[in-house]
Amino acid sequence: MPNAYVLPAGEAKVVEYDWGSLRWFAGRGLGNSQEMTVGECRILPGRENPAHSHPNCEEVLHLVAGHLRHIAGEEVYSLQPGDTITIARGVRHYAQNVGDDVAVMSIAFSSADRQIQPE
Repeated sequence: MPNAYVLPAGEAKVVEYDWGSLRWFAGRGLGNSQEMTVGECRILPGRENPAHSHPNCEEVLHLVAGHLRHIAGEEVYSLQPGDTITIARGVRHYAQNVGDDVAVMSIAFSSADRQIQPE
């Protein structure tokens, strides 16, 4: 990999779901990071992403827009724009959009090859 790598906006990998979408900006699969995964998660109003965990990495989520209820383990957290939540490796979690607008989170993982374990 060169000293720096620019991923043009049109080359982000977008994955659509019935609950929203994931957009990937950096990671080993994109060929532009050897140490972390970076992306964006959008959750539609009234929807939630499936419960899951990441057995090989920590996850940091920063809420850019919207209002979320995030469930991590047995704890429930209410997130407003500007809030950041860190999820420890292996902790089951999911987010519910409890607002009227699309919730947008920037997401980062401590591995370039994040693993996901559906629950």
